[in-house]
Amino acid sequence: MPEQVGALEVLGSALVAHNPGIASRYLPELLAGRALWCQGFSEPEAGSDLASLRTRAVRDGQGWRITGQKVWTSLGHRSNWCGVLARTGAPDSRHRGLTLFWVDLQAAGVDVRPLLTLTGEEEFSEVFLDGVYVPSDHMIGPVDGGWGVAMDLLQYERGMWAWQRQAIMHSTLSGLIAELDESDALTASIVAEAYISLTALRMRCRETVKRLAAGERLGPEVSIDKILLGQTEHLVNDAVRAVRERGFAIGDSAEARTERAEWFYSRAATVYGGAAEVQRNIVAERVLGLPREAARG
Repeated sequence: MPEQVGALEVLGSALVAHNPGIASRYLPELLAGRALWCQGFSEPEAGSDLASLRTRAVRDGQGWRITGQKVWTSLGHRSNWCGVLARTGAPDSRHRGLTLFWVDLQAAGVDVRPLLTLTGEEEFSEVFLDGVYVPSDHMIGPVDGGWGVAMDLLQYERGMWAWQRQAIMHSTLSGLIAELDESDALTASIVAEAYISLTALRMRCRETVKRLAAGERLGPEVSIDKILLGQTEHLVNDAVRAVRERGFAIGDSAEARTERAEWFYSRAATVYGGAAEVQRNIVAERVLGLPREAARG
């Protein structure tokens, strides 16, 4: 899948909805393959609890100065622009004092450092911002309205991204079923569990995509899509390992190396984009109306 697709489905949708002027200026470059975008949300001390982020934006004439650090920014070192979520309210304003900015990663004060993963790839980056100037017309949404924009963005990330991923996993699992030795009951059960989970994900995110296409604004229920996606990523990659056990373990072909890398990467699927534990709490409290989880002392 082209790297631009994720940015188009997620950030592109937010730009069109909350700053059409920016969208008309920069979407053509992305669509033509001349630019790449990234999303600057997570910080060293603000991952699943995004409302605790510390990156700060202060007014400076007709614009803003942003100072702070982002981490786990996908493809940040290859990107031209970044949607940066920063605090414009009081330090304790939590989600009420956040604003989303459209930041030029070639601007003065930006330092992007790629992070090397255990698989040997540089997919993520740290982004350091030291008094980076952003004009006021490069805000995405209103001042202190960044949390609402971010929630709009996440409905596309969890809906559209899940739909794309399930299609890829469906192709992978179909290939495994064709190779499966049905006399191996243990391996067959692993593949069956993956198939059941994938079917549930497929049915769920199909409805989510339909609702998005109809213009509905989705809420906390999209956390269900994220939970199912992370679970299915684990199970499908476990099925690959089980069916192709020998080649998976010691194979040196490009396919075997890719499968091993995919398996390791899938372990993080229940963490990135919102940890599974946090998503389950969201579903419990905001969808099912259950009491809040008691604080642990």
